[in-house]
Amino acid sequence: MLSEQESEEFRIRQLVDKWALARDAGDWAGFASVWHEDGWMTATWFQGPAADFIQASRDGFEAGVSILHFLGGSRCEVTGARAVAQTKMTIQQRAQVDGITADVTCTGRFYDFLEKRAGAWGIVRRQPIYEKDRLDPVDPGARLTLDPRRLAEFPAGYRHLAYLQSQLGYRIAPRLPGLRGPEVERLYQEGRDWRGGSAAPGTPAAEGLMSPGPG
Repeated sequence: MLSEQESEEFRIRQLVDKWALARDAGDWAGFASVWHEDGWMTATWFQGPAADFIQASRDGFEAGVSILHFLGGSRCEVTGARAVAQTKMTIQQRAQVDGITADVTCTGRFYDFLEKRAGAWGIVRRQPIYEKDRLDPVDPGARLTLDPRRLAEFPAGYRHLAYLQSQLGYRIAPRLPGLRGPEVERLYQEGRDWRGGSAAPGTPAAEGLMSPGPG
């Protein structure tokens, strides 16, 4: 039998799983249900309220944008009605790069600030941590040469993802958290502060750079 703490952690993991499954399947009602109404999403291509992110994701999905999310292990720290969850993830996007169909694969973690309100957990802020990525032509015989100067403009943890998305016309947020560095250390501190009772779940990275994008 699960302890109360384990039960709360299990419910949060279900919520994290539902985020990926509902979003990738185009289940927009289910996707909306994992967020609190004041939720905030930060990604390479989008920074803004969860409601706007849901709509932007839906617009991209209906336009044929191909993005999938795969989840791995998770760690959840619960303090009363607040929690921080880290979940290993992979983002995969398929698109044309210089006229060649390619897949970009980005590995990292979802870092979620959660709160239990009226008996239900919901995401208040999601900040991905981008650890490493790569880009491969779908056709193994195709030759794809990237512009090294353009590639070097983006952080190492998501430079290939940013390269692909910027070619599609999206504005890419700079200095998002990676495996190491001041950005991820600040995020960890914001997580500790959130569990300790801070008024808000930190200052969202790249706030004010919201732009509609693929999902």
